[in-house]
Amino acid sequence: MDNASFLQDLFGMQGQVAVVVGGAGALGLCLATGLGKNGAKIVVADMNEDACKTAVEKLSAEGIEAIYKTVNVTDKQSLIALREEALKLTGQVDMLINCAGINAGTSFLEVDENKWDAIMAVNLKGTMLACQVFIEAMLKNKDGGSILNIGSVNTARPLSRVFAYAASKAGVVNLTRNIAQEFGTQGIRCNAICPGFFPAEQNRKLLDAKRVENIMNGTPMRRYGDPNELVGAAILLLAKKAGSYITGSPVYVDGGFTASWF
Repeated sequence: MDNASFLQDLFGMQGQVAVVVGGAGALGLCLATGLGKNGAKIVVADMNEDACKTAVEKLSAEGIEAIYKTVNVTDKQSLIALREEALKLTGQVDMLINCAGINAGTSFLEVDENKWDAIMAVNLKGTMLACQVFIEAMLKNKDGGSILNIGSVNTARPLSRVFAYAASKAGVVNLTRNIAQEFGTQGIRCNAICPGFFPAEQNRKLLDAKRVENIMNGTPMRRYGDPNELVGAAILLLAKKAGSYITGSPVYVDGGFTASWF
């Protein structure tokens, strides 16, 4: 086997189906593109149909086979409908990425109860429900399946003004570990990427000058991440061979933020 064939055998995703929940967002679409260029068939799932259509158009322009299905992650029946649509592609779903998430920035005493509930519903409950729904299908696969949840650096270090988000993401990492333990003997792997600072529309409004200064001082690489820098970790954790003994792991892709104290 030559070097190229060896790497393809180790990391390749040819013909596999990956469902990317939150796939129309900046990070979700980037991950979907990376998996698609590596051979996976992509199902983009998001709330907004126009955003889904745009995401599929971008993937198709890259030569990636992709379809979309709108979804409400807080509604289990909506997720079941997504699963059934995905199963039409090849009869099984091999990979699930839970990338849907919302945030809000306030001081602790100003945390709004309704916003807290909304963030928990999307970030934590939505991840749990999607895992439930797709694990049911993956258990029927001959070779199981792989799940990638999205955590955050604030599961390891506290950050101000994102209390509900931080609590939800800590819950996601705990959920990830519990799923890994529960299904480890049944061919289901579950891991989490915990990104550092990747500015997108939902968090850019939180980045005032003082906050940016603190972030840069605490990040050894002294820069923000580029969404493409998440793709390598995602492929490693999701690939059937390369990641075959990795489960229950939160992987921090953060420019060294969680390793630094300043």
